[in-house]
Amino acid sequence: MSTQASNEARVIPLDPQTSPSGNSGANRTPQRPAGAPQTPAPKEPLWRNLVGDVLRRERLAQDRTLKDVAEAARISLPYLSELERGRKEASSEVLASAAQALGLGLADLLSLAQNELPRYTRTRVSRGRTSPTAQYNGFCLAA
Repeated sequence: MSTQASNEARVIPLDPQTSPSGNSGANRTPQRPAGAPQTPAPKEPLWRNLVGDVLRRERLAQDRTLKDVAEAARISLPYLSELERGRKEASSEVLASAAQALGLGLADLLSLAQNELPRYTRTRVSRGRTSPTAQYNGFCLAA
């Protein structure tokens, strides 16, 4: 006794609002056509990049050089440069020192970095829904 297996693919929806039977509800998300190229989701920003952007922006707004701020913060010039470019993860002591050299408190620096997040999260839309990070109005810092 032989049985033939069907070559048809069956669609099992992961989202209960969409069904393979064709019932389209008002909340149904549009389906990507078969064979359409999948667009990669934007990457989440790294905290070190956000902080580095703020450090550089504040330094340039004050018309100060890397050398000047590095000396005031007692940080090596190459290390401060790497912090600004988001290449290094700084300790809270180093961040506080760099912030103080720019006339900011650590809380000011972190608050300015937090304000950078919406610029990244507003663009993160996946299949008609915003990303989970766009739903929260706050930030979390973990070491």
